Amino acid sequence: MPKHSVLEHKALQFIANTGDEGVLQSNLWRQLNASSREGSRIALKLENKGLIRRERELFEGRWTYRLYPKRKPVSINSIIDCPCLTCVESIRCGAYGAITPNDCDKLTEWIDALAQGGAELLGDS
Repeated sequence: MPKHSVLEHKALQFIANTGDEGVLQSNLWRQLNASSREGSRIALKLENKGLIRRERELFEGRWTYRLYPKRKPVSINSIIDCPCLTCVESIRCGAYGAITPNDCDKLTEWIDALAQGGAELLGDS
């Protein structure tokens, strides 16, 4: 894997782990042991690929960019309360079975609650 691809991958992982707080671009290139020029180019590439969002920010009297991930890392919390995990019919449930996820009232209610912003109520906090 080329050096730039490795740095981009490391940068994306680091930015993704900052979550809603984001990271200053200068802190990113320090974390990567890269020059400010390399760090800026990596941030621009990731932004152009639609993987991160850059927002201009005044920090300690200097203009810089704060980098935010466009996607958050996957967490078990997102599915911990899914009714399928504790369903007694899960053995018989399947796409072509007598019981299907398409017709499951419990699953439909859970998905509707998530879609209506009830994620906090369902344990995704």
